[in-house]
Amino acid sequence: MVIFLPSARGQHSRMASSDSAFHRALPHGPIEQVFEHVFFVTGTTRPTFFGLDWQFSRNMTIVRDGEALTLVNTVRLDDAGLEALEALGTVRHVVRLGAFHGMDDAFYLDRYGASLWALQDMVHEHTHPTDHVLRPGAPLPWADASLFVYETAKQPEGMLLVARAGGILIACDSLQNWEAPDAFFDEASAARMQSMGFFRTANVGPGFRTACEPAAADFQRILELPFRHLVSAHGTVLRDEAKPHLRETFAELYGI
Repeated sequence: MVIFLPSARGQHSRMASSDSAFHRALPHGPIEQVFEHVFFVTGTTRPTFFGLDWQFSRNMTIVRDGEALTLVNTVRLDDAGLEALEALGTVRHVVRLGAFHGMDDAFYLDRYGASLWALQDMVHEHTHPTDHVLRPGAPLPWADASLFVYETAKQPEGMLLVARAGGILIACDSLQNWEAPDAFFDEASAARMQSMGFFRTANVGPGFRTACEPAAADFQRILELPFRHLVSAHGTVLRDEAKPHLRETFAELYGI
């Protein structure tokens, strides 16, 4: 992540790699159910950009379909968090939606023998291949979902639309709802990101805008999707009024 910003395999079926091969678990909150069979957990990332150390939050979304769990925008959990995750079902799929996320994908792929779903041309930092290329209209890990891909972005980025609760849009870096710094920020990062425009309701991620330079046409397509809620890799869940808030943001940023 940058700031400029299925086979029926059982739990623990792979576990061939040493734990030291993966990024370690950082502080995170509890897994919470935010919609029926949709769960959400907020954790920490500590990258280095521009010669500076940063600390801010990132979210993982968990979608349950029967006993199968799909992890979107992975965040490594500690032992207690993994126990809570496994109580929800069996991890079968990992979905990578953004070019600047994915640092914890390898941990879950290795631990659970999960399948990796990723957009075309996604470059991974691990050696696991993409098992399923995400394409609009192609099968997804569960039935009541569809894929949106940013056609004008310079790096791969997509979103999942879940046909539940009036429509739930699951985003990565592109759409965010960081209204304020949370407990997983350090003070320096919060101050810098405040000045960079990261904190607002229903935002287009400043890092995504800078790195990927998406055009207005993609955001016009988003407004045509049937959704009410936004669940992002950054910020809190935006319920019920996600589309009108995003419409206001898109009008301001892109004149649409």
